[in-house]
This record gives sequence, C-alpha cells and structure tokens, in this order.
Amino acid sequence: MPRHLANLLLLSAGAIWGAGFVAQSTAMDNIGPFLFIGLRFVVAAIVLAPFAWREARRSSHPVSAAHLGGFALIGLALFFGMALQQVGLTITTVTNSGFLTGLYVVFVPFITLLVLRQPPHPLIWPAVLMTFAGIWMLAGGSLSDLNSGDLLTIGCAVMWAIQVILIGRFVAPSGRPLTLSFVQFALAGLLGLGVGLSVERFDPAAVIATLPEILFAGVIATGLAFTLQVIGQRYTTAPQAAIFLSTESLFAAFFGALILGEQIPVIGYAGGLLIFLAILLAELGPMARPRPAS
Repeated sequence: MPRHLANLLLLSAGAIWGAGFVAQSTAMDNIGPFLFIGLRFVVAAIVLAPFAWREARRSSHPVSAAHLGGFALIGLALFFGMALQQVGLTITTVTNSGFLTGLYVVFVPFITLLVLRQPPHPLIWPAVLMTFAGIWMLAGGSLSDLNSGDLLTIGCAVMWAIQVILIGRFVAPSGRPLTLSFVQFALAGLLGLGVGLSVERFDPAAVIATLPEILFAGVIATGLAFTLQVIGQRYTTAPQAAIFLSTESLFAAFFGALILGEQIPVIGYAGGLLIFLAILLAELGPMARPRPAS
C-alpha cells in the first residue's frame, strides 16, 4: 500500500474518533466509564471476529506466541489509555481532555528515540511541534489549573503513545492486522466489563438508553477506526501515524460544534489550519528530502 494511502486511512481514523468523542462524552450520563469501555470493545470484538477468522484461514502460517503476546500488550495499553481518558472526563473539562490527550503526538517520537533507539525523519520534529501548538490553539490557547482529571489524561496520552508504538512494532512482522485488532478489542472489553461490573452499578434500562452511543462507539469508532489505524500503520512510521491520528482533536471540535452546538474560538480555526500544515509537512516533507541510508 502506498504511504500516502496509509496516511489517508490514519486521517480517516482520526475523523471517526472525533465524531465518536461526542458519543463517548454523552454516554456517561447514563452508565459508568468502565462499563461503557467494556461494552464498546466487546461489540467491536464481536463485529471484527469473522474478519479476523477469515484472515486466519487465509494465512499460510499460524500467528506466533510472541506476536500474540505483543497483541496482548497492545490491548493492555488500549484499555489503560481508554480507562484513564474516560475517568478523567468525569473530573476535567472536555477542552482540557482533548488538549492533554493530544500530548501523545509529542510522546511518540521521544519514546521511539529513547526506548527503541530509532530516530525519526528530521522533518517529523517541526511537524510534531506544529501539531502540539495547533491542538493548544484549538483548545482556546489556555488551560485552567491542572486537577486530578488532567493528570489522568496525561497518563492516557502516555498509554496512547505506547499503543501506537507497539502497533508499529508488531503489525508488520505478524502480517495479521485484523487478528491484532480483535485481540486488543477482546482484551480491553473483558477488562472493562470486569472492572465495571465490580465497581459500578449495572442498570439494564440505562444500558438500553445508551445503546446508540455504545453501538456507534463499538462498531464505527472502535471496530472500524482502530482497524484503519492498524492497517495504516503497516505502511508508515509511528511518529507520522501519531500526527495523522491527532486530527481527532480537530474533528472532535468540528462535530462538537455541529452536533452539540459548541463554539469554536477564532484561535481554534488557526490551530486547525496549523494541524493540517503539520500533516502536509509529515506527508510531503520526507518525499522532498529523502532520508539518507544509514
């Protein structure tokens, strides 16, 4: 798959996540965060199961134990990242959450460099800074004092960065993107249901009332978008993937204004433009200045 097409898949995933942010925030009016996490990922795993089974049937060799272990690590990072974000949203504001979640764009290249010793293309660094500044402007150019919800969301950004890096490390060698997605969804769903049923009140009527959000988050924002992420990351680098996926904040602001009537400040439009300029730099920059062979 050409790199520009892979990046388009990642951009599509960011757009879907942005739309799903509305469902993610309104669902907790009726049910707890862990129960919502469990239900959305169980739905996603059920939807993806036949496709993962078909992928396994077509594969010429079984998935190795090492790859399954990597898939499980990705599922753990996904669960902890989503849990920190959902719980953080019950304490902090949506603006702060969207801004702080976007910090994973900055964390990915640093973790890649410090842990994996893989320096990114030099043009990725200004693109990362532009993306970070764009998300900050999209949030209105200011943050209130950090509270416990903000700190949880920063932890969420770290887990997202780890998840993005782990996918980049395991998806290409395994050649099983759908199996990877199924494993991470199933594990996150089981963990979410386990915690939710243990510490939160289960009300069937509330679950039924939240069914539209659960189905949208499970089928579209999880099953489709995360699978697009996994497929796209087979053909691009983790730092570039983080930049394209970070457009979630831009699309969240757009759908928040369109569906919920939220107002986007003038500085937010400038921030959105800066994010797209960063995407163009990440997409076209390495093509204009190819990285020399080591």
